[in-house]
Amino acid sequence: MTSNPQPTSAAQATTGKSGGGGNGMALLVIASCQLMVVLDITIVNIALPDIQRSLDFSTTSLAWVVNAYTLTFGGLLLLGGRAGDILGRRRVFICGVLLFVLASLLGGFAQNEAQLLSARALQGVGGAIASPTSLALISTTFREGPERNRAFGVFAAVSAGGGAIGLLAGGILVEYLNWRWVLFVNVPIGLLIALATPRWIKESERHPGHFDITGALTSTVGMVLLVYGFIRAAQEGWRDALTLASFGAAVVFLALFIMVERRSRQPITPLHMFADRNRAGTYGIMLCLAAAIFGMFFFLTLFVQNVLDFSPLATGFAFLPVSAVIAVGAGLASRFLPVYGPKPFMVVGAILAATGLAWLTLTDVHSTYAGSVLGPILVFSLGMGMEFVSLTLMALSDVPVQETGAASGLLNATQQVGGSLGLSILVTMFGTASTNEAEKQVPLFLEQATPAELLQFKRTGQLPGHWGDEVLTSGVSAAFVVAAIFTVAAALIAVFAIQVRPSDLERLKGDGVPSPP
Repeated sequence: MTSNPQPTSAAQATTGKSGGGGNGMALLVIASCQLMVVLDITIVNIALPDIQRSLDFSTTSLAWVVNAYTLTFGGLLLLGGRAGDILGRRRVFICGVLLFVLASLLGGFAQNEAQLLSARALQGVGGAIASPTSLALISTTFREGPERNRAFGVFAAVSAGGGAIGLLAGGILVEYLNWRWVLFVNVPIGLLIALATPRWIKESERHPGHFDITGALTSTVGMVLLVYGFIRAAQEGWRDALTLASFGAAVVFLALFIMVERRSRQPITPLHMFADRNRAGTYGIMLCLAAAIFGMFFFLTLFVQNVLDFSPLATGFAFLPVSAVIAVGAGLASRFLPVYGPKPFMVVGAILAATGLAWLTLTDVHSTYAGSVLGPILVFSLGMGMEFVSLTLMALSDVPVQETGAASGLLNATQQVGGSLGLSILVTMFGTASTNEAEKQVPLFLEQATPAELLQFKRTGQLPGHWGDEVLTSGVSAAFVVAAIFTVAAALIAVFAIQVRPSDLERLKGDGVPSPP
């Protein structure tokens, strides 16, 4: 690694307020924004049946309530991160939050399918602007060392646990109000964040100059096509013509993006960041872990609601321990990072996550929440808490101040692409295993079914009762096998790619490093 550049006096003047109170409020504002953006990926999942009935969505088009957000969020993260570097992070942060608020309000009032999907896409744009900027603000607001480590710990816990909180919040809102409130709830929260930001967060130093428009366009289009290709593959299969065309076009645009960035004097994503083996390894680990955590939430939600017959509210509470234990893991990692460095937590965290997922492969139709689900998700969550704080810290370690937005945007983009890619692979495995199990269950069903059950099967094509539970459980178990393999790959990358030097430990301790006043 190269040494961390000395902050200029101008940069120092734009960092956050000194003192625990001011920085504590700044962290609350930043973490609240990240929580709002992250939980919106999952909060609508529980509301989907109500949305379908209210706006007459078809089963196929209903998936786009989630995908419209994921596509724009994942595709525009690099542009959002770079915009903060050039235009000022606080300014861009507030704009992203307000755009997110506006889109949430429009989505809550949507009267048809097109209006809701447009609002969800606009939410993704706002999230892509606010999320990488919020992470970059930590680097310019908090002193390097224990103070910044703790801030990264809180941010990582919120990022990793936001999915579980979203499921709980969605369950409560749908149970007691209606589906529109999973969108309306963002409005007061976002407005409070926008109002508090000028009070507690100072503007970062701007780095004016040539904005890499060509790089921004090629990276954005390439990322959108790549994410869309993964989502399309999960729905239509890997041989679908549009899936293949999306991947092909994504390769072309991303190749053009690399060519543009190599020649640009002020690239939107400095490619030299990949030359650092620690940072490159961090991105690889994030790809694998994002695939695992997206899959865990998706398939466990199916299992808990369809096999264990949990209500939406009960499902939300079932995932609540995930957030709590992730916070514990993140706290442990941020506390001991200056002593041991991030590598041990990356390795141990991935092993714990793999253990939890391997444990989940043992679930069957006779499983219970307390006996077969709670233990594995606690182990998985402890590992993920350790991982996210370590990865966040490593991704932004030794990054010049003017490039922290680009670095944080790249980390977030890696997470979204990894989640989409991994989920599409897991869904493919789920479909194969479910089909194989269905071939065994259909003859048994035809022998034992009542006339009413036979009529339902002819109408829907879905096996009812315990026959359907056997099919679903077989597919879920197979998906968790692949998810566990992803986390093992993350552990191997951490072992062989990540290196921690004495200078890194000194920086984590804050020894001899200039700090903002």
